[in-house]
Amino acid sequence: MTTIRSVAIVGAGQMGAGIAQAVAVGGYEVLLHDAAPERVPQAQGAIAASLSRQVARGLTTQAEADAAVARIRPAKSLAEAARADLVIEAAVEDEAVKKSILADLVPHLGPNTLLASNTSSISITRLASATDRPERFIGLHFMKPAPVMKLVEIIRGIATSAETYDTAVAFAESLGKTTTNAEDFPAFIVNRILVPMINEAIYTLYEGVGNVASIDKALKLGANHPMGPLELADFMGLDVVLAIMNVLYDGLADSKYRPCPLLVKYVEAGWLGRKSGRGFYDYSGETPAPTR
Repeated sequence: MTTIRSVAIVGAGQMGAGIAQAVAVGGYEVLLHDAAPERVPQAQGAIAASLSRQVARGLTTQAEADAAVARIRPAKSLAEAARADLVIEAAVEDEAVKKSILADLVPHLGPNTLLASNTSSISITRLASATDRPERFIGLHFMKPAPVMKLVEIIRGIATSAETYDTAVAFAESLGKTTTNAEDFPAFIVNRILVPMINEAIYTLYEGVGNVASIDKALKLGANHPMGPLELADFMGLDVVLAIMNVLYDGLADSKYRPCPLLVKYVEAGWLGRKSGRGFYDYSGETPAPTR
């Protein structure tokens, strides 16, 4: 199998930063790149703060946290990021954006470099077609928040080699993660089940069956979910929820995957959840307050 010593993360948003932290804690050298250069130091600051909280809770030592932070370096260009043994694309959940990044990476990659996408719903086979190495391309879907969540979905495209798959499994397990194999169908396993449930909760709100508080309370106490579906939607980002629903609706041509009009309206308003300060909850105060 390919030996992985260094990992580049392309995309320094919440997911990219979380993956970078998990990989650095796992002992790998990390190159972090973003099309907006200012996001990289912001991500490094968020990672340092996250590790400090873990030190305060006794989950790691200060020395281990410092070592992990020191392993993360900015990559000023895609060419620099492409020097890593494994490059993980963690950009916005938009197929055109992802394909553009992958195509721009290709001229700079070494012959043995592995490529992965952290997409939560988009076809690995289609993304691989934007590269020169579909046999060395795979889906590595980390759950959010990546440093905490134990699962990594591993998705093979039609051309992904057995060696690439085995290397991906070994890499994820070296981070202390548990892997599950998902076939290359829209939204894979977790989001194929989870996001339509969230969409149905939004329909329940839209139709007036319950308000935000009652819907979330019902699922937390009635189904033993750690977060209510609307709270979870805000955590994921309503734009991400909508993007996944659109992938399901377009890819499976089944009306049961039609995005709720209220979800569409919230995204159009820029009410994207926690990251924008408002979604199904308002995050401007000390305690999130339901908006409906």
